[in-house]
Amino acid sequence: MAYNNFGGFGGGNLNNLMRQAQKMQEEMAKAKQELEETEFSSSVGGGMVEVKMMGDRSLKSISIKPEVVDPDDVEMLEDLIVSAVNDVLGQISRKEKEAMPAVPGMF
Repeated sequence: MAYNNFGGFGGGNLNNLMRQAQKMQEEMAKAKQELEETEFSSSVGGGMVEVKMMGDRSLKSISIKPEVVDPDDVEMLEDLIVSAVNDVLGQISRKEKEAMPAVPGMF
């Protein structure tokens, strides 16, 4: 098929399209790797509970201040941990959307 100047799918246009797709794929892979290597953290309860996760959603650490540990109120500690984890996951999701806005269904 011959290349034409009217936007047809000649060899040149198809090659350009393929190069653009490959470049986009490489950029997406780089952005994903950078995201996965980023550390996210959340501190709740006035610093009583802190959660750190990596962008790949692996849990790195949970820090709990001793004074928040009350055997008579375990539910409060559980709520603080859930709140911190959900906050970190929300941060990761927002960062994913910023890094990859043009990729439907990617995240």
